[in-house]
Amino acid sequence: MAMDIVQLQQWCESLPSVMTDIKWENNLCFTVGGKIFCMIALDEAFSVSFKAADDDFHELLERDGIIPAPYLARAKWVSVIRENALTLREWEQYLFQAYKLVTAKLSRKVLQQLGLNR
Repeated sequence: MAMDIVQLQQWCESLPSVMTDIKWENNLCFTVGGKIFCMIALDEAFSVSFKAADDDFHELLERDGIIPAPYLARAKWVSVIRENALTLREWEQYLFQAYKLVTAKLSRKVLQQLGLNR
């Protein structure tokens, strides 16, 4: 079963200290500590981009419906352009991993302010 845009939004917003914002006029961005870990293009049929772990980046790109994220691929971001490119469980796994990759780079002070002590 694939995850749709509404489910993706609800799932991302359920993570601790996540904020949403519209950036660049048409991207719904999910942030933690001011850093983006996932974004949904609102003007395209289906396009969800997220940060991938180094180990998973190339593996994800081998899948049909997943491409390097425009402008962000050098930072190991992928864009999923087909809802069913990932299973529901994989969506949750990769989005949580993106969230963890971003929170791992936050300062101890920011983590404390957000209540995300390591």
